[in-house]
Amino acid sequence: MIDEKGILFILSGPSGVGKGTVRKALFEQDTNLKYSISMTTRTKREGGEQEGVDYFYRSHEQFEQMIHEKKMLEYAKYVGNYYGTPRQYVDEMIEKGHDVFLEIEVQGALQVKENFPQGVFIFLIPPSLEELKNRIVERGTETEDLIINRLKEARNEIEMMDKYDYVVVNDNIEDAVRKVQSIVQSEHCKRSRVAKQYKALLEVDDK
Repeated sequence: MIDEKGILFILSGPSGVGKGTVRKALFEQDTNLKYSISMTTRTKREGGEQEGVDYFYRSHEQFEQMIHEKKMLEYAKYVGNYYGTPRQYVDEMIEKGHDVFLEIEVQGALQVKENFPQGVFIFLIPPSLEELKNRIVERGTETEDLIINRLKEARNEIEMMDKYDYVVVNDNIEDAVRKVQSIVQSEHCKRSRVAKQYKALLEVDDK
């Protein structure tokens, strides 16, 4: 029997495109998926945040040591605290046969591509910039200047789609989820992936 490993899938795209919504809908339908748990240097919030569930909580010194030892797939600093994706958790889940999903902004995804190029990179785009603007406006949380800046940034990020393996238009949540599911299935059937696992099985049989 083939000992099939999991795959790291990186779901990325401009702010406001609906990454979180697509990811949540996807997870409701597939129990084998694992959401990549981030690491942070901020303290736990009151109300029951848990280590290894909401985040992995570490000190600044510990986090910076992990950066130095290249144990982070990506990281960034916001308002004085580090946030990032620890490689160990991803590796452990993949070894156990789970597919790991990392939902992340474009700059973070490009960091992951440098550190984990064997991941599968999916770029989620809006049907149009006008539709993206409408979605951001509907949030009701952004000023007009911030909306303009987000749209400029989105235009720049969309030009980076050549760095991704797949592009999914998020016109309809159900359709987008189906397309991502198809990508997951096709990646598990890739000749290069199956052949590597099958050859390892044949070597065991020969012993």
